[in-house]
Amino acid sequence: MGLFKKNPFGHILFLKRWLIRIAGMMTHQRYKGFNTLEIEGSQIIRELPENNVLFVSNHQTYFADVVAMFHVFNASLKGRDDNIKNLGYLWNPKLNIYYVAAKETMGKSLLTKILAYAGSISIERTWRADGKNVNRQVKFSDISNIGKALDDGWVITFPQGTTTPWKPLRKGTAHIIKKYKPVVVPVVIDGFRRSFDKKGLRVKKKGILQSMQIKEPLDIDYDNESIDAILEKLEYAIEQHPSFLKVISEKELLAYEEENQKRRYSYKGKLDG
Repeated sequence: MGLFKKNPFGHILFLKRWLIRIAGMMTHQRYKGFNTLEIEGSQIIRELPENNVLFVSNHQTYFADVVAMFHVFNASLKGRDDNIKNLGYLWNPKLNIYYVAAKETMGKSLLTKILAYAGSISIERTWRADGKNVNRQVKFSDISNIGKALDDGWVITFPQGTTTPWKPLRKGTAHIIKKYKPVVVPVVIDGFRRSFDKKGLRVKKKGILQSMQIKEPLDIDYDNESIDAILEKLEYAIEQHPSFLKVISEKELLAYEEENQKRRYSYKGKLDG
């Protein structure tokens, strides 16, 4: 019976364990080999409760960010201090780690469906679908699924809902925080946009220093703080508040994004050719 034990979403844990092991072995060199991942805050991971933890992070690629967190969180829980040395931490991974992702992204291919089985909470975006701007109501089933995942374990979310930096945070994250009252842990990542393509599946450049900083849980007054106050607190915590543009000019960021776009078109042209 234990072999076919399932999580609250009906996923067989035995299968999920092997998917995480295999994906971990296939991707490890992306963070400790081709590139170097600098980690800060492993001890914070070990001090967290077993469930009702919400990780909020800035976002740079569709999948490489999440995969790196699976590596770091599991390595930290197995006693690694700010490193992912020795793949033994993947043998018995934490199986109740989930991440929020767009349903249309997770259903596009066999690979994304496998990644979804490993821990995705797939939701319908209310502001964008099939590359177009939309305006639709939040599905209550999406919210309840995030609550179900929090009740079972840890959830990773990217409240900007896009890999483009400095975009406003979506209010849905703050509503979830007020409703379910999770421990909120900010995560700040960098270097992934330079290392990988936008999807985070292809290594674009080697020798890049990536970084992941896990910060102390936020002090939030769930009952009395407003949605806007919580959003502002999150923006500062994941270093995406507009004030950070004083350090890096918006002109520089736009030029950087344009260069990335040219690289993507160039790569696509080579594939089509």
